Amino acid sequence: METVHNFINGQIAESSTERFGAVFDPATGEQTRQVVLSKAEEAEAAVAAAHAAFPAWKKTPPLRRARVMFQFKALLEANQDKLARLISNEHGKVYSDAVGELTRGLEVVEFACGIPHLQKGESSANVGSGVDSHSIMQPLGVCAGITPFNFPAMVPMWMFPIALATGNTFVLKPSEKDPSLGLMLAELLKEAGLPDGVFNVVNGDKEAVDVLLTDPRVQAVSFVGSTPIAEYIYSTASAHGKRCQALGGAKNHCILMPDADLEMASGAIVGAGFGAAGERCMALSVVVAVGDETADKLVASLSESINKMRVGPGIVDGPENDMGPVISAQHRDKIVGYIDAGVEQGAKLVVDGRGRKVEGHDNGYFVGPTLFDDVTPDMTIYQDEIFGPVLSVVRVPDYQTALELINRHEYGNGSAIFTRDGETARQFSEDVLAGMVGVNVPIPVPMAFHSFGGWKRSIFGPLNVHGNDGVRFYTRMKTVTTRWPASVRLETHDSHFTMPTMG
Repeated sequence: METVHNFINGQIAESSTERFGAVFDPATGEQTRQVVLSKAEEAEAAVAAAHAAFPAWKKTPPLRRARVMFQFKALLEANQDKLARLISNEHGKVYSDAVGELTRGLEVVEFACGIPHLQKGESSANVGSGVDSHSIMQPLGVCAGITPFNFPAMVPMWMFPIALATGNTFVLKPSEKDPSLGLMLAELLKEAGLPDGVFNVVNGDKEAVDVLLTDPRVQAVSFVGSTPIAEYIYSTASAHGKRCQALGGAKNHCILMPDADLEMASGAIVGAGFGAAGERCMALSVVVAVGDETADKLVASLSESINKMRVGPGIVDGPENDMGPVISAQHRDKIVGYIDAGVEQGAKLVVDGRGRKVEGHDNGYFVGPTLFDDVTPDMTIYQDEIFGPVLSVVRVPDYQTALELINRHEYGNGSAIFTRDGETARQFSEDVLAGMVGVNVPIPVPMAFHSFGGWKRSIFGPLNVHGNDGVRFYTRMKTVTTRWPASVRLETHDSHFTMPTMG
């Protein structure tokens, strides 16, 4: 059985642990690998390697750090097919979606390539008589990233490219459900010229995580996952004096107005609700339809589209499937439990994804796309983040009721509206309590040069990921005020005829 080990100080580091996690192919239900569940001292070794590498990496000129990112970008592009297939095999998402995940991660790498400009400070001359001030954006030190199973490439790349480019060192703790991507990213970074110890990977569970949250050498922690864990990560890291950004759960709504382009909206909603089997923190899980006529037309259109969807393995010969399996048998059963609860609580089950079988993959973790109508806010399927291919339609009489419904929910990651009316769209963008808003865009994930983050219980910490917030998170500002005494100026100087370089 192949074992996924750690990557510490520039090389694969075999673990002495006696605990292992099973890694499955979700399309077949077969175990393909095992991953080490590291001991605390192995996580400490990763931190120690990052701590030792920090002084030299901090002093490396930003342009040289950017050149490593440029080379890493080229290697990601050259290895795209291999990376995408590994994502599909361990996570289950269809191949094109895996390529899309890599593309969004690559965009953050491209953003980090511009770090010499992004890390510039500010300067003011003559703040006093003969006194100047300037600021320096300095790296923090050892930073840690704790990432989820649903985006094994993209979410880590929300974090470490900016952390590394700004001069920090990094320890990545990937999900134990699909850990192989983390090691491959580490090997590509080494090939790109990153010095040993600057980027490390430690696999494991809570034992490894707690080291990253409490070790005094770790200066900052980034996390993406469920809200209860995000709250634990944030409170623990903060109690130990660390900077922390912890992104939690979501229940993303969209409003469908009567004037919307129904054909366009319906197609967008199907993709946003069922892409990656709904295992996205930005998945669209609730449609708030304004008026019964709007809802009736939407449900009819969605039903027709859903019944045509192809469900199966992520990599196939021939036409690609629309949706793959979910990550595990346990998660499949949890999703089915939510569907059961929706039926029991009185929601109208329009399309039932329970018991979905895929020929030749009888043991795969498949749940078919599921559609509920007449969902109400007191139902469990409305309140909880299901993290699966379950879409709920809630009927309301008017726009204001729809807006108030969204704003009352505890989560505020993303939200969208489908309408042709500019005033309604503008009002919604201003008044909705969500961190990311789409107007006729169902999954409003910002590009890498903007920042990603929600509101309310979808995030803990004041700074979002990537974009300018990402640069601010991984640096701290130092302001220098200077006054120079009068001095005797040299009358002669040596001549230099070569262009200055970084040296």
